[in-house]
Amino acid sequence: MDSLWFVSATIFLSTIFLCSTIFRFSCSNYRRSKKLPLGSLGWPFIGETLEFISCAYSDRPEKFMDKRRRLYGNVFKSHIFGSRTIVSTDAEVSKFVLQSDARVFVPSYPRSLTELMGESSILVINGNLQRRVHGLIGAFFKSPQLKAQITQDMQKYVQESMSNWKDDQLIYIQDETKTIAFHVLVKALISLDPGEEMQFLKQQFQEFIAGLMSIPIKIPGSRLYRSLQAKKKMVKLIQKIIQEKRKGNSTKIPKDVVDVLLNDASDQLTPDLISDNMIDFMIPGEDSVPLLMTLAIKYLSDCPRALQQLMEENMKLKTLKSQTGEPLCWSDYMSLSFTQNVITETLRLGNIITGVMRKAMKDVEIKGHLIPKGWCVFTYFRSVHLDDSLYDWPYQFDPWRWQGLNNNYLTRTLVTILQQNTSPTKIILMRAAVWPDQMTDQMPDSYVAWRVPLPHKLETPS
Repeated sequence: MDSLWFVSATIFLSTIFLCSTIFRFSCSNYRRSKKLPLGSLGWPFIGETLEFISCAYSDRPEKFMDKRRRLYGNVFKSHIFGSRTIVSTDAEVSKFVLQSDARVFVPSYPRSLTELMGESSILVINGNLQRRVHGLIGAFFKSPQLKAQITQDMQKYVQESMSNWKDDQLIYIQDETKTIAFHVLVKALISLDPGEEMQFLKQQFQEFIAGLMSIPIKIPGSRLYRSLQAKKKMVKLIQKIIQEKRKGNSTKIPKDVVDVLLNDASDQLTPDLISDNMIDFMIPGEDSVPLLMTLAIKYLSDCPRALQQLMEENMKLKTLKSQTGEPLCWSDYMSLSFTQNVITETLRLGNIITGVMRKAMKDVEIKGHLIPKGWCVFTYFRSVHLDDSLYDWPYQFDPWRWQGLNNNYLTRTLVTILQQNTSPTKIILMRAAVWPDQMTDQMPDSYVAWRVPLPHKLETPS
């Protein structure tokens, strides 16, 4: 009888405790759901990823976002790339996310990308090691000697490329800029000059980069597997260069990024870490920078007034340098104010980087929207950059819109943050890609064509 009473009491108390816990959890979920942005998580496991990717490869990449903005507003929930995600197409929310430190948001990437980058990548490591590597490389990219080298190399490779252009020849601008940017960047990273090894590296890198946004399956023959095999071949080449530098007692004055990392006394900077990150830093030279250069030339070709003003500004600098006998330097490029406006407008309209993903380290509330701990945030730039409430004629190439800092200050700040959250090599190469020394009144009468991937098709007002 006593044991029956004890069991009954235990069951009764357990039931009360369980009901109380469920009630508190339900209340908490109810309060959280009241603040969670509206939206849909899509299908189980795959979420809305397939629709997102199919729209990205269409002639209207922001169609996925525009549909949900109309239904749910500028901030909404979704499920893409295997993660529950809050998508922001709001300039203020995106600015807050990108400017927050690691206590609030940390970088987040699709699994296929992290598989390819490896555990030693600067995108994956954190803490003191990440700050150390980022500080060393960042300081070198800002150094006067590197800027001088990139300026000289850019002029050299552009001259070599243009010297092969002939009248009545079809010139594919994106192919030309890919070769130029990749050569300049690889020279800055590992001091490799054009030749057989450079050609081998470029071929393997193209195989490698094709798997960055692939299905994360590593079986032989899969896209990810082939990309990983290509990376192994690149690592072998770069580690050979590292060994040669160590045997030759690398100079204390660094000539490239490998020298910078080898000169550091830290035991954490292993050959694997150095080679992995050299490959990561090659991405701008093969992908985003060439595309950005191509779009800049396309936009200028479609806007004769902007092209004329750009030519006049650059030719004025060229004439001045010819009179003084001084070579072009980095500060000369930065003094070209209209040219800088062209670059900024190309970043806005081209949307080379469509967005950035971050992971919330704690519950965060922004403008009344709750971003739960563990959820991803996708700050989508295209919708902000092409928002007609922020820009007059957003699909029109208009570099003059950046002449006044008071115009569209919030979104200009967002473009600046985008530059700050981008590899320094992208902006450095883009700025060095304006070539006053090659500008003449008589250019080859060549046919110019563009090769722009579908996700970056040019938009026109409907």
